[in-house]
Amino acid sequence: MKFHQQPNTFVSHVQLIVEQLERSLSFYQGILGFQILDRTDSTASLTLNEKDALVTLEQPAGVLPKEPRRSGLYHYAILVPDRKELAKVIQHFIDIKYPLQGISDHLVSEALYLADPDGNGIEIYVDRPSEDWEWIGEQVTMSTEQVNLRSLLSEANGERFTGLSSDTIMGHIHLHVSDLAKAAEFYIQGLGFKVVYQISNQALFISTGGYHHHIGLNIWNGKGVQAPSRNSVGLKFYTIVFTDEMTRDSAIKNLALLGYSVNENTVVDPSGNHILLKYQEL
Repeated sequence: MKFHQQPNTFVSHVQLIVEQLERSLSFYQGILGFQILDRTDSTASLTLNEKDALVTLEQPAGVLPKEPRRSGLYHYAILVPDRKELAKVIQHFIDIKYPLQGISDHLVSEALYLADPDGNGIEIYVDRPSEDWEWIGEQVTMSTEQVNLRSLLSEANGERFTGLSSDTIMGHIHLHVSDLAKAAEFYIQGLGFKVVYQISNQALFISTGGYHHHIGLNIWNGKGVQAPSRNSVGLKFYTIVFTDEMTRDSAIKNLALLGYSVNENTVVDPSGNHILLKYQEL
């Protein structure tokens, strides 16, 4: 969890548009164990530690179903504190027969993939100890391998899932973008992230502080894809947290030099993804 605090820049929160708020709450509360932190007629902010909102759900007027082959959310990823917690989550989904999209060993982490009732992608993962990650220069070694599921599930040691741990945090976000070069300019020159892993000309993984990635960017929905409609199911915005106000304001100035305007600390990346820029307050 050291990569999600000062002096690093990281993702802390996502706000999602959903078609039916009550249906979504049944999933997030009943299946994942989130609690409601704040609620209005059309939104619900969800927490695991009773103080920080990790996910906010919104059902806007005139909501549209998820639009295919657009930029936007590939998945958001919630990071559990240890392997036992991931084992309990996986066993829980096996027990309730919830459809999973995959379980992968990425060398730096082990991950479970699924979607919420609206098709918003979710990764639930645990990091391997950072001292075990392999670096070649400034590039971390990642892959997609088969998980040793027997070994992983044995970590639960008979303990049952009763909801995601209160120590669970937002680990990273992975986005569909329309142009990888423009996205790289925005996130690297503008926001100050560094490339730590690349899949040919298809995907970039970027971070601060030597993390394997705080943000993933890919063109797997196609080059030049359009942004989704603002009231369609998917990502409304996500939050990036800087180490302090000076660092955040420096990033805003860098974005301005690149031609991006920041209004009320919110900026839109080249692919139409909206980002709230915050800083850590001591």
